[in-house]
Amino acid sequence: MHSSSPIPSSPSSICIMRLSAIGDVCHAVAMVQALQRRHPQASITWVVGKVEATLLEGLPGVELVVFDKRKGWEGYKALWRTLKGRRFDVLLHMQVALRASIATLGIRARVKVGFDKARAKEGQWLFTNHKIQPQAEPHVLDGFMNFARELGVTDTWPKWQMPLSDEDLSFARERIPQGQRTLIICPAASKGERNWLPERYAAVADHAARHGLTVLLCGGPAPQEKLLAQEIQHYAEAEVCNLVGQTSLKQLLALLGRATLVLAPDTGPAHMAVTQGTPVVGLYAHSNPGRTGPYTSQEWVVSAYQGHVEAQQGKPLSAIPWGTRAKGQELMHAIEVDAVTAKVDALLSQA
Repeated sequence: MHSSSPIPSSPSSICIMRLSAIGDVCHAVAMVQALQRRHPQASITWVVGKVEATLLEGLPGVELVVFDKRKGWEGYKALWRTLKGRRFDVLLHMQVALRASIATLGIRARVKVGFDKARAKEGQWLFTNHKIQPQAEPHVLDGFMNFARELGVTDTWPKWQMPLSDEDLSFARERIPQGQRTLIICPAASKGERNWLPERYAAVADHAARHGLTVLLCGGPAPQEKLLAQEIQHYAEAEVCNLVGQTSLKQLLALLGRATLVLAPDTGPAHMAVTQGTPVVGLYAHSNPGRTGPYTSQEWVVSAYQGHVEAQQGKPLSAIPWGTRAKGQELMHAIEVDAVTAKVDALLSQA
């Protein structure tokens, strides 16, 4: 079964359910803005996580409704109170997590669109009455764009208009003046095992500095992120400016937009940089970069994923399910400095 409930050809109200994470929300922005180009008459309401909302605030033509998962049952009730008495033509349910599905129970919509059966994990298919088309091996962003296709969108190449204030932009201009070639390293992922080694980040920082680039470290305020940044500074011979924990998400977005290039593991800021048109050297070992790599920078990815996952699964990549993750605490150690500096040099020769 592909679908049961028909989608109106010209919907007047669309609700988006995508709570997290930062990278996925960046992918979703491209889908939402493709929808807006196709259906300029439709009002769009986006149910989003609390942290992610700070990045999206001011998104043109989009009403944000924050769902705070940390509040437990109270979070659900607050969401449902906000949307009480409203009815949408279409709900795009773009998150398979059970908590997101439960949240949709209080959202009234004629058509609730979810993933196809193969991707509708955690019972998501029970909460929808229309499925998107199956895709063989999509990037997460292409998976999201399939929701837009259900609403008649044909122009699915991603374009982003991220909301940045004059204050955010001037903050970034002060730190990266016009003409200053800059490498931003966002070294920390949400899971520590996805991080590269501090002495290797430092070696790339030194390499970039020798090529005349200023090096900034950026990231969130978590203690482990600050510690990693301090370790990189310790190992680096070049001067490295440490802004970890000192920027809002919007300020970070503005900085990423002014960088010459970005170095990052599998983490939100890599995808934030993509929205700004800044090339990313992505470092991957646990998840398939074809699925979760920086969308417009796939050629710059340095990946140890294939070797690890083939060894663990005992078969070639082509025979391994697309979303399979490799497991282990030290997989990132397989990424050598030389492989990364080679990508940096290739990128700089184009810049």
